[in-house]
Amino acid sequence: MEKKGPATQSPATGVLSGVRGWLLLAALLAGNVALALGPWLVRLADTGPVSAAFWRLLLALPFLVVFARVAGQRLSGMPRRTLVAVAIGASAFALDLASWHIGIGMTRLANATLFGNSGSVVLLFWGFVIARTLPRGAEWLAILCALGGAAILLGRSLEISDATFIGDLFCLTAGLFYAVYLLNLQGARGQRAGGGFGGWSLLVWVSVFACPILLAIALILGEPVWPTDWTPILILFVSSQLIGQGLLVFALGHFPPLVIGLALLTQPAIAALIGYTMFGEVLTPLDVAGMVLLGSALAVARATAVKRKV
Repeated sequence: MEKKGPATQSPATGVLSGVRGWLLLAALLAGNVALALGPWLVRLADTGPVSAAFWRLLLALPFLVVFARVAGQRLSGMPRRTLVAVAIGASAFALDLASWHIGIGMTRLANATLFGNSGSVVLLFWGFVIARTLPRGAEWLAILCALGGAAILLGRSLEISDATFIGDLFCLTAGLFYAVYLLNLQGARGQRAGGGFGGWSLLVWVSVFACPILLAIALILGEPVWPTDWTPILILFVSSQLIGQGLLVFALGHFPPLVIGLALLTQPAIAALIGYTMFGEVLTPLDVAGMVLLGSALAVARATAVKRKV
């Protein structure tokens, strides 16, 4: 599940033509592959799951500061209204990561990845609310696929165990919090026009607000915070926050929304493969059907949300 930082450039015409186009496509896919490793690394960490989220953000913070400085973006003097929007968004992001990381340890990796990205469908519904319109065309198809796929996967999880079903619910809750995060960050971006603030500086402040919340949740849950083996934590921070997000920020602005949505589907596919090879998580044909339905809904919802600029 991973997901942060909308693009600022319009999709280039014929982006897939030439060597540069294929490099951009490779970056897009590689970013999704790096993000797909996240759930596996969360399970490998010998800290608690929420503690792993805390370290993931904290270790990335100095790099975000450097990226903001290199991009010429301010880090201080943010208007109070913008700071409030960022604080609310960061709180939602912290709850998103906490809920998702907890769910990862309880359900199958493919389910966790799909449900963790369900914020795209939430944004699709929110677009109907603020526009006061009904779905049309492919949007109806996305809704039906989302409901059908989620019903199949939740039903299958309930057949496996109550814990697996609850894990799915944690990951779905994470998707809701992520939608709240995106909506608030979009509002903050709209308010910072002309103020010298950009995506990197906003992410710095998101991490500043989110890290203490994650640490507090980890301590309340009684999780071990300090890792005895730093390897999974360091790989999680590098792969998810630096390589994954960095490649996506680099590539997303060059592709139409539908391509971005389809590339997203590599994440649950890789997560399912890792779940099968490392944890013996076997998928039945019914599971695959549910994942295809929900994955298709996510792809269409991602494209639609970007077009509507929700």
